[in-house]
Amino acid sequence: MMLELFISAFITLFVVIDPPGCAPIYAGLTKGASPAQARSMAIRACFIAAIILVIFALFGEDLLGALHIELDSFRIAGGLMLFFIAFEMVFEKRTQRREERAEKIAATPEVEDVSVFPMAMPMLAGPGAIAAVMLLTNEAKGTEQTLVVLGALAAVLVLTAAALIAAGPLIRLLGDKVEAVVTRLLGVLLAALAAQYVIDGLKGSFGI
Repeated sequence: MMLELFISAFITLFVVIDPPGCAPIYAGLTKGASPAQARSMAIRACFIAAIILVIFALFGEDLLGALHIELDSFRIAGGLMLFFIAFEMVFEKRTQRREERAEKIAATPEVEDVSVFPMAMPMLAGPGAIAAVMLLTNEAKGTEQTLVVLGALAAVLVLTAAALIAAGPLIRLLGDKVEAVVTRLLGVLLAALAAQYVIDGLKGSFGI
């Protein structure tokens, strides 16, 4: 049960955060930085993203309660949001938008440290990742399962940090075509997971 939960959470968060998709963008943003500076910013970006996502994972349900939003409503909204991300991944819209955002940042000389913006927010800890981690922790039953979800999040962010640090060599190794294929496959998988969230939300809302 715990292993299945970990795998499910890991796949969901890996697809949403998308380390392979973030790596080429990060490589472009840090083109003028030294290897030490690029490594430092990558670690800092993942650390900041981790803090943001853990806060929403642990206190997101209380926030929903304060706003009088039912969990099933959030499941449906989160599922639709994740489905939109999946749609963009399959048709390569998400990568295009990230590249445009990276170009705007690169065109601003005074912006040197990209760890907070745009890497930590909104690329790593964006709306999709926040929705996903809140859904996963709300599905978890008890402290032990919540820790499993947080462990999956930690594993994804460690892999993300590794991908960002190795961004330059990774891009040369994979190439644009391989990256496009991987992104589309992950998009299809995320679409199925998003559909399941919506189905669960509808079942809860209508008592099916």
